[in-house]
Amino acid sequence: MTYCVAISVDAGMVFCSDSLTNAGVDQVSTYRKMFRFGIDGEKQFVILTSGNLATCQATIAKIKNDISQNIRPNLLTVLNLEEAADYVGDISREQQQKRMVDGKNFEASFIVGGQVRDGRHEITMIYPEGNYITTSEDTNYLQIGESKYGKPILDRILSPSLDLDTCAMCALVSMDSTMRSNLSVGPPVELLILKHGDLTPKDHIRFDEDSNFLRELKKEWDEHLKDAFRQMPPLSWAANWDKSNHEQSGTS
Repeated sequence: MTYCVAISVDAGMVFCSDSLTNAGVDQVSTYRKMFRFGIDGEKQFVILTSGNLATCQATIAKIKNDISQNIRPNLLTVLNLEEAADYVGDISREQQQKRMVDGKNFEASFIVGGQVRDGRHEITMIYPEGNYITTSEDTNYLQIGESKYGKPILDRILSPSLDLDTCAMCALVSMDSTMRSNLSVGPPVELLILKHGDLTPKDHIRFDEDSNFLRELKKEWDEHLKDAFRQMPPLSWAANWDKSNHEQSGTS
């Protein structure tokens, strides 16, 4: 299983991915799911992968080969993120078709985010069929893989005006929540921050399984959640409050 999330706000973008691949309780391996391509000072793209491992690896290998062999189009010749999404979606479909057996399709999904020159930064999620959706003011994050456990914190915290450090912490808490509830998602965890207009990214961090930061993050988040829960109003108070309101509304 996989969990990847990409966040887009006014200040830029944040990408976060786990590295665990699980094909059964006795077949657990570690593979990267975050890849960066770009020309410093001109354009940058980040790709997150989820789904069939062979399809994901073949798609990334094709992207790398097109660049190294200067085959056109390639990811470094596209003019905008829409062209990048179409390009990655086409390769993904081709690789899935190559691996189809008895009508069974080995599907993969991708998140592609980036910026070209002075254009706006954008994030797209590419479905196995090759079509895609983008972030917006109302939907400023996209997820692939095991998305449900890490979604609540994103819905509650994220807003377009948020700074990138806060977005990065939100992504890591989202990842921690997912790892807590699904053992097939796990470290190493990769985090990449791409500031708007900064086409020479430097903020790329990898947290290994023995990371003290991840351990402290988990501990602090657990404690703060428990503290918040303990401060919730007691059920008896809520029941009495509702009863009082009901009686008042009935007499008015």
